[in-house]
Amino acid sequence: METRLLRYFWTVAQEGNISKAARLLNITQPTLSRQIKELEEMLGTSVFNREKNKLSLTTDGLFLKERAEEILSLDEKLEQAFFDRRNEQLSGHFSIGCVEADNSDTVAMMIEELISDYPQVKFNLVTGTSDDIVDRLEKGILDLAVLLEPVSLNEVEQLRLPREEKWGVIVSKELFIAQNNQINPEDIKGMPLLCSNRQEVKELLCEWSGMSLSELNIIGNYNLLFNILPLVENRVGAAFAIEGALYNRQLENLIFLPLNPEVKTQCVLVWKKRVQTPLVQEIIKRFKYAFQA
Repeated sequence: METRLLRYFWTVAQEGNISKAARLLNITQPTLSRQIKELEEMLGTSVFNREKNKLSLTTDGLFLKERAEEILSLDEKLEQAFFDRRNEQLSGHFSIGCVEADNSDTVAMMIEELISDYPQVKFNLVTGTSDDIVDRLEKGILDLAVLLEPVSLNEVEQLRLPREEKWGVIVSKELFIAQNNQINPEDIKGMPLLCSNRQEVKELLCEWSGMSLSELNIIGNYNLLFNILPLVENRVGAAFAIEGALYNRQLENLIFLPLNPEVKTQCVLVWKKRVQTPLVQEIIKRFKYAFQA
């Protein structure tokens, strides 16, 4: 399938209107309508529900739009990569993903220094769950990723970042346990817990507590901590998380209790084993210079 057809489809999907999309694409409305019809015939399905003055996506259309965004993003990255290689002055665009962690400040610092040295450089910083960031990295949408250990990925290179991430539970200050300055394995027996979706995190909790997953009272799972904090504040449960994910957040009614025995992990900078653009090579070089032992 031609990327041109995908771009036509994506523009129509964004605008919800053939006329508006045609103007943006600088083609005639009949031409665009014909291209969309040919696309549907090629796929053997309808991608739009056609109403009077507006188009909406069918289930297949939603699926196609998601995949089209990925393909068009990769196409733009490929064109940019060749443009960068033709220019002696370091410029271009890179994408980096980062989980919620203390090391987010490290990423910000490195980007700040790079932009200061090379003002022509543009970037896309994505914050999300480990699963989402890993998926984007493997698809080539992201050039680099900062992930929280443990990390299980194939065909990647990685660099451990310096700051340790301390694990613990976040609880409401109104709970009796909040009077403690740490939390022990016996304290979480029966405690309603909110835990990350990541299997590696659940295994870490099991190993520390000496309990199996079935013995732990995990009442809910989350991907990003931000959405779970109101539940903790309302005493629905205690969130198992790293302390660094709480930095720069308003926590007047919450408190972080570190695990005892202490559990610390680190973040790693990860990139795929492949030929990188000069810009991405420069970023990796800077991280290595700053943090490689």
